[in-house]
Amino acid sequence: MEGNIPRFLLDRHEPSPPGHGGAAVGTSYLDKGVHHIAKVIMTAYVQWETATRRGLFQLMDARVKALFMAFFLVVVSLKKDVPSELYVFGFVLALAAASRLDLFSFYRRVIFLGFIFGFLIALPSSLNVITKGTVVVPLISLPREYNFWVYHVPQRIGITMEGARGVAMLSMRVMNSVSLSLLVLHTTPFPEIVRALKVFRVPDAFLMVITLSYKYIFIFARTVEDMHLAKKSRLVGAASDAEATRWIAGRIALVFKRTQIRCEEIFKAMQSRGFSGDIRLRGFGRLKALDYAACVSLLGAGAFFLWL
Repeated sequence: MEGNIPRFLLDRHEPSPPGHGGAAVGTSYLDKGVHHIAKVIMTAYVQWETATRRGLFQLMDARVKALFMAFFLVVVSLKKDVPSELYVFGFVLALAAASRLDLFSFYRRVIFLGFIFGFLIALPSSLNVITKGTVVVPLISLPREYNFWVYHVPQRIGITMEGARGVAMLSMRVMNSVSLSLLVLHTTPFPEIVRALKVFRVPDAFLMVITLSYKYIFIFARTVEDMHLAKKSRLVGAASDAEATRWIAGRIALVFKRTQIRCEEIFKAMQSRGFSGDIRLRGFGRLKALDYAACVSLLGAGAFFLWL
């Protein structure tokens, strides 16, 4: 596998210390950018590695996992109380542990996305200006009440019990949805996911877009890496911030132009090979007894959470 990994994953470029040639702020900024790209690509390889482990979810058929994810996402969306969401959270945690995933790295991403897209977005709704209810955490005391058109601003502004419950509910829904999706992604090779989506009648155009986009990520990473190394090899002395900014802007335009050219080349190559717009995939084999048992167990667990 090492031959397919971009070079900057195998040989990390550390920023030069101050006082050395090419150690300007712009060059260090470029190094950090390449490191971020390396993290993105490394994440894809880590997912490939975890998908080949001998864990619980890795042994299941991709169709079972796709059905599990869809059903549990519906369950998470329909539940309207925090304890049920906590039960689902614990259940997914147990599945991730049984699948031999790195729980620290896994839930670090889950909690971060839940904090950004759940907690922070819903936080203003916890105030009694938006959600009426019993104020449990007073924040601001105004001289009097104010009325603006259809809006009412109370004299004492604070966090209500009902608003805090709503924020917790949305945050748990986001974290459960993210953890379900990442659990399937980390335990299923990407081609198997595409095949499972094809079985569930996902449009071919959508499958083609996500497949080509997934493959282009690696091409894009190699192109950016080659341009970055070429820049560093020609750099003598320090580069100013203005020079680094102009170089970055020029590379963005160049990558965009190369992307257009490559898309046209790929389209012509597909047409020359008789591509008609239909994606044909090799069919799945028959489900094993383990797959049937896992499907019944997972759907039963989802029905139980839905009944709670």
